[in-house]
Amino acid sequence: MKRKYILILIALFISLFIYLFYRTDRTLVNQLFIHLISPVTYSKLKASIAGALQLSDVIVYSLPEGLWVFCITLTSRYYYVRLMGRQVDCLYIPLFFSVGLELLQLFHITNGRFDFMDIFVSLIFWMLGAYRIKSHYQKQNILTQLNFKSAVCLLSYGIVYLAHVFK
Repeated sequence: MKRKYILILIALFISLFIYLFYRTDRTLVNQLFIHLISPVTYSKLKASIAGALQLSDVIVYSLPEGLWVFCITLTSRYYYVRLMGRQVDCLYIPLFFSVGLELLQLFHITNGRFDFMDIFVSLIFWMLGAYRIKSHYQKQNILTQLNFKSAVCLLSYGIVYLAHVFK
């Protein structure tokens, strides 16, 4: 397996771990997990893990978004999309998406709390994914041919829905 995909899997696993054991039980991913193992087992497991491994607020609330931005930056960097006759480099979509989500939270359009730290962490991880890890591939239109790489890219955008908080 290529190094990039290993990094993506590790980042997504760390994010999942944080969501399952440190974030609210009302997220979609937590609700799915609770249904798999039972509410009582989940509560005990969450209490024991959170008690044994205490994490700072930045790690709990900002790192998962940063890691997700890192993942979608790595998968998006090979693609572009045509919008209104212009070619838009998909490399910049993760940055726009993460800042856009924070702005939607600021104006209470979506659930969540606006946080400058989330934007800062997302920017750092975007730069790591965009510029630190080199790529020599020619960009392709993501909407013209579905293959493994483009499917992983589109799926990585869909993963953000698993963090949706139900009221």
